[in-house]
Amino acid sequence: MGLLDILLGRTKPAVPDLDQLFALPSAAVTLEAAAGFTPTGQGAVCFATVEGAAFEQAHREVQALLDADADRTGPPVELTQDDYGYSWLVSRRAPDELSLLVNDLHAVNTSMEVNGFGPQLLCSLAGFEERGTDRGRRLALVYLYKRGTFYPFAPLPGQGQRRDNALELQVKAALANDLRVEADLSRWFPVWGAPGL
Repeated sequence: MGLLDILLGRTKPAVPDLDQLFALPSAAVTLEAAAGFTPTGQGAVCFATVEGAAFEQAHREVQALLDADADRTGPPVELTQDDYGYSWLVSRRAPDELSLLVNDLHAVNTSMEVNGFGPQLLCSLAGFEERGTDRGRRLALVYLYKRGTFYPFAPLPGQGQRRDNALELQVKAALANDLRVEADLSRWFPVWGAPGL
């Protein structure tokens, strides 16, 4: 960053740090103790849909890599598209296998990055649910690829697109020492209908 950038108030964009994803298992322990939420075993990586043979080849390689895992049980990794036109690569593990899920998310992001599709990566998320209640509250810890930060997203159960802002702020405070939490609340984008949540 040069003198002119400093004088004009320009800052360098945040560099993605995919290793931040490996902080999720320890953050999950804090999240359970502070708010009673446990992992669902579901997670997903969101990216802008790209047409073309190179992207299709990269997608097939990622899916084959994850599906080749001998420890994987349950459904294979799947590619879905949401109502907004974004693609999601969804991985499902047992709820007590969060570290394996994080490995999956990291592998997808790294593979996309290595194959030149880093600019299309938007976010990754890991799903959590409140244990021991019938309220059905769910929560996602969302990793913003381009910012290298996390934020909580807590949709309210039931109909409509409403968020539990109080819970999101509670989780932000609880995880401040475990994750690099996004300070700019305007970047806490809702991920309505995200698979894995």
